[in-house]
Amino acid sequence: MSTVERYLKPEVIRTIKRLDLRARFIVKGFMHGLHASPLHGFSVEFSEHRKYSPGDNPNDVDWLVYAKTDKYYVRKYEAETNLTGYLAVDSSRSMGYTYRQQLTKFDYAVSLAAALAYLMIRRQDSVGLATFDKKITTCLAPKSKRSQLGNILSLLTNLTPSGETNLAVSLNQLAALARRAGLMMIFSDLLADSSEIMHALHRLRHAGHDVILFHILDEAEIRFPFTGNAEFVEPETGGKLQGNADALREDYLAEMEAFRQKFRRECAAAKIDYVPLDTGMQFDKALLEYLQRRNRFK
Repeated sequence: MSTVERYLKPEVIRTIKRLDLRARFIVKGFMHGLHASPLHGFSVEFSEHRKYSPGDNPNDVDWLVYAKTDKYYVRKYEAETNLTGYLAVDSSRSMGYTYRQQLTKFDYAVSLAAALAYLMIRRQDSVGLATFDKKITTCLAPKSKRSQLGNILSLLTNLTPSGETNLAVSLNQLAALARRAGLMMIFSDLLADSSEIMHALHRLRHAGHDVILFHILDEAEIRFPFTGNAEFVEPETGGKLQGNADALREDYLAEMEAFRQKFRRECAAAKIDYVPLDTGMQFDKALLEYLQRRNRFK
């Protein structure tokens, strides 16, 4: 089985071919400013026409087309049609965890990233990759070539999750590296200081990026299926905790729910898409439902 087939099965490809990732993904900062300007000083190629919609700049109306058709059309430029995407994948040691699922959290993240990269490249959008633990460890510049998907997956499949996490530092590095505003797709278990993470996410938003935060946890981390006396090991530090799982369950589940709700609430306030997932969910179904939900609100 090839690297691509391992993470991007034919049935998944058939499904995502029907989707349009860019429904609401056009960046409102850089792209909107470029479109609203008279385009002086920019090297932008004319692409096609589209029907005028309320809110469009009247300066973009093609009056020659109006004279011929008696209908309003605006010029669509190449800068409007191409998006730059960045896949940011957490490759720290905790992402290598699985209790009883076939996929680790890291495998699940790679499968999601593969599907999104495939969809963007199919749309001739550029997509790049950064992996991180305490800091960014590998980086591929965004490209729209078909070979980019293979490059991304080859890099990811040669990684073994290791090291401790510092998501905030890594996202700040990514913000500095990104040369143009685009779509930031972040895949992590977010097992770090939530306030620092949100501060870094705000920086990405302030830079004009559209941000999707895929919060990936193991099914056991969500449902706590353990019983009796158990030993729990912190995967990154090796710290151990012994206790009775039945006595811990109620408090643990309450803390986990509060943890996820905090991200949901603060991301909503920052206009960041927060997508809670666990490895017990069929990833392609979860992705399909998410993209369809975004399409409904485009």
